[in-house]
Amino acid sequence: MIDLHNHLLPGIDDGPSTLEESLELARIAANDGITHMVVTPHIHPGRYENQVATIEPVLHRLQSALIEYSIPLTMSMGAELRISAEMIGMIPAGKIPFLGEWQGQKVLLLELPHSHILPGSDKLIKWLKAQHILPMIAHPERNKEIMQSPNKLTPFIEEGCLIQLTAMSVTGEFGKQAQQCAQYIMQQGWTTILATDAHNSNHRPPILSKGHKAAIELIGKQEADKLVIDNPAVITGRSR
Repeated sequence: MIDLHNHLLPGIDDGPSTLEESLELARIAANDGITHMVVTPHIHPGRYENQVATIEPVLHRLQSALIEYSIPLTMSMGAELRISAEMIGMIPAGKIPFLGEWQGQKVLLLELPHSHILPGSDKLIKWLKAQHILPMIAHPERNKEIMQSPNKLTPFIEEGCLIQLTAMSVTGEFGKQAQQCAQYIMQQGWTTILATDAHNSNHRPPILSKGHKAAIELIGKQEADKLVIDNPAVITGRSR
C-alpha cells in the first residue's frame, strides 16, 4: 500500500518531535503493509512556515535513518497546504512540493479550514487548474460544513478535484458523523485515495489496513484496492 498523507517528519509540524518517534511510526507503517509514504507536513502560513527548503533536509535525514535501521519503507516529499492568500505567491516561486501527477497535472494536497468552506474557494480551484495544478482535497469528511451536508463537496467534484479520505474516518475512529460522511463520499465514487493522516503512535498511527478492510466491505475489493494501491501508484509514478 502507498500512503499519500501523513505527518512523519520529526520536529517540523504537529507530528513527531524526534527522529526516534518518526522511526517508530515508520516501523508501524511498514508492519501494516505500507511500502511507500509521501510525507506531507503542514504548510500553514502563520502557524507552520514550511516550504521545500525546510522540508527537504528533514526528509533526507529520515530517509537515511530508514536505511540505517533496515526499515523496509521508502519516502518522498509532499505537503499539506492550508488554503491561504500566501499560497498564490508560494506556488509560482516553487516553494510548495506536490504529491505527484494525475493525467498530466501536478497534484497538490489542499486543506480546507476544519469549520467551513471558505468563500472564493471555487475561484482558487480555477486558478490552480489554470496553472496545470490539480487539487486533492484533504479529508473533506472532517470539515464541519461538509459533514453536515456532504453534497457541498459537489462543486469540487465537478471541477475535477481529487478527494482524499482518512482511513480512521472510514473505520469510525473520528466519530460517527465523519464516518457517515466518508461512507457517503465513497459510495458516490468520489474518493481518489485513502490515507492515514498519521501524527503519532497512540491516537493517530500510520495504519491503512483497517480503512482498506472497511472500504472493501463498503465498495468491494477492486474499488478499495484502487484507493490504497492503484491510484496512489499512478500519482507517485510507482508501479504496483
